[in-house]
Amino acid sequence: MAGSDSTKAIFYALGANFSIFVAKAAAAFVTGSGAMLAEAVHSAADCGNQGLLLLGMKRADLPPTPDHPLGYGKATYFWSFLVAVMLFSVGGMFSLYEGWHKLHAPEPLQQWGWAVGVLVFAIIVEGISTAACLREVNKVRGDRSVWRWFRESRQAELVVILGEDLAALFGLIFALIAVVLTVVTGNPIYDAIGTLGIGALLIVVAVLVAIEVKAMLIGQSAEPEFTAEVRRFIEGRPEIAQVYNVITFQLGDDVMLSVKAQVRSEGASADGLVAGINAVEAAVKAKFPSIRWSFFEPDLAD
Repeated sequence: MAGSDSTKAIFYALGANFSIFVAKAAAAFVTGSGAMLAEAVHSAADCGNQGLLLLGMKRADLPPTPDHPLGYGKATYFWSFLVAVMLFSVGGMFSLYEGWHKLHAPEPLQQWGWAVGVLVFAIIVEGISTAACLREVNKVRGDRSVWRWFRESRQAELVVILGEDLAALFGLIFALIAVVLTVVTGNPIYDAIGTLGIGALLIVVAVLVAIEVKAMLIGQSAEPEFTAEVRRFIEGRPEIAQVYNVITFQLGDDVMLSVKAQVRSEGASADGLVAGINAVEAAVKAKFPSIRWSFFEPDLAD
């Protein structure tokens, strides 16, 4: 998790989506393209989504309170889930509605050169944003595939941004293909089909993102590799005779750790046992800075 900058990826996406929204809205007005209008609404929704992600990250930084002793780290999951819902409803459902409408009442494209120019511009800008997001993903995914990272990551905001960027990029490609086919064949039905394709794409991506964020919202451990590394580190400490159980719990950017282990205590006093536990906890937090809370239970059996 450490090493990536989700905020940078969000601002890249926000800048890209706002500039694309302005261009696509103008082109949709001039051309009357349903696919272009669907893409404009999609970009506008994405701008709002990025604002929600930034709000969620800000809320997650609030300090702990008596009512929330483990802080507000999971707030980012709530706002990320809300973004997935908006992507499904505002983006996907509107696109399906617009495509269905155009399918039954097709309208010819006007000044299609505007549409093609804006879409090419948008594909370039969205490609830059997607590349920036992938750079942040590559910092933390290690040797895992992007899909495996997507399934295992606990960085909800980065998962959402990647899903949005990919949906936007492929949606733009769908729209460009739809416009070109409409111009070449003179049949506006391709514009309607392209709009329906964009809607279906957005809904699929929204559902995939929602599934991942829902798991974080309910409560998940830290990433499996992180948990395994923590366990190996504790097992390697000289104070520890045997580790029975290691539980991690992801709370936004922070992790709560619970350990049940046998401590080497031959001839040690109660104070010596406590000192050994404190030494292990201090070493773990120094090695893994994302671990904010740790709870250690010494025992002789699981």
